Amino acid sequence: MISDRLRSFSFAKIASVCIGCALIAAAAAANQAWLDRHFLPSYWTPREEIVRNELFARIIVGVIGAAIIFLSPIVARLLPREPLYLLTIPLAVVLAVGAAELELRRRYHRAPAEFTVASEPRSHLDSRLGWLFDVSRTGLATHLGHRVAYTFDRNGYRVASALATTDFDAPTIIFTGESIMVGHQLAWGDTIAAQTSALLGLQSANIAVSGFATDQAYLRLTTELPRFRHPVAVVMLFAPSIFDRNLDDDRPHLGPGLVWQAPVSHWRLTTLARRFAGYRSEDDIEREVAVTREILKATVRLAQSRGAIPLIVVPQFEPEEPQERELRQRIVEEAHVPYVRVLLDPDDHIENDGHPDPDGARTIAESITDALQPRLAARGDSFNR
Repeated sequence: MISDRLRSFSFAKIASVCIGCALIAAAAAANQAWLDRHFLPSYWTPREEIVRNELFARIIVGVIGAAIIFLSPIVARLLPREPLYLLTIPLAVVLAVGAAELELRRRYHRAPAEFTVASEPRSHLDSRLGWLFDVSRTGLATHLGHRVAYTFDRNGYRVASALATTDFDAPTIIFTGESIMVGHQLAWGDTIAAQTSALLGLQSANIAVSGFATDQAYLRLTTELPRFRHPVAVVMLFAPSIFDRNLDDDRPHLGPGLVWQAPVSHWRLTTLARRFAGYRSEDDIEREVAVTREILKATVRLAQSRGAIPLIVVPQFEPEEPQERELRQRIVEEAHVPYVRVLLDPDDHIENDGHPDPDGARTIAESITDALQPRLAARGDSFNR
């Protein structure tokens, strides 16, 4: 009997020490180089804050590991006296995980549902793209006391007012992308599409949808571009700092070869944990880098097939971080697509939001105009008022 308790004591202590050592080793191995390979840059969080949070997390893991080692003798003495804990503790963990998963399945949905809540601009589920803006409506949103009207026509394009219509026979610049291109928290006249339209004297069609990844923006373009009889240019937004959303597969998405794929179902706990932590495997990142290059090339070919000038716009709040630079070079430059890189003043963002403010949108619109004007002139187009 004593011998059995001694063996149980030794086994429990060794197991606890091994767990503690494993945590300490993991904290040591997860250096900045490893973290940079698995955690992509964030549009919303400065790199300094990300690095600080990563260091804090490593310290916490290391401290937990050391605490487990320090407490291992206590654990080793307790388990032989209360062997039932070997069953009740794992059972409690399993039940807690199961209950949390069931509650999350009741309250939390896949990515498309996150963009169909009651906040403005409102959207609805779409089986092919994930979600789209509600059509033929105006919604009002207030941010820091500033009210913005989002008006969408019957096609789901953002327009100046409920009286505005899109002329599919007129020369048009088509803008596709996500919330930056939509003009989040901006009045219509301050959006990139509206300001570019005013500078070039051309009709704009803003088909962008908030929350879209690059593949969704491309799929939206494949649907809407054929409706225009005279598309002059196609402008797609790509930002390395939001590349992370391209890896989400809990929404309709494009895989290698630009094959459409249905949403993948995951445990809600793992989905939330991944989004909270931000971890991505190297294989997933490499695969999506290649897919995104395919998408940009396909966008250029699609625009050219309709006689439109393709342009990828890459907005960048200064300074450009090393990870952002690497993604831009590997995706945009290696794709050899026509693009314009727009450096934005760090102050040209909406307070407590992060999207470009009217000055930032103006800078992007001017860069687009500067890139398009020579090409329009070279082929003899002249649309300036």
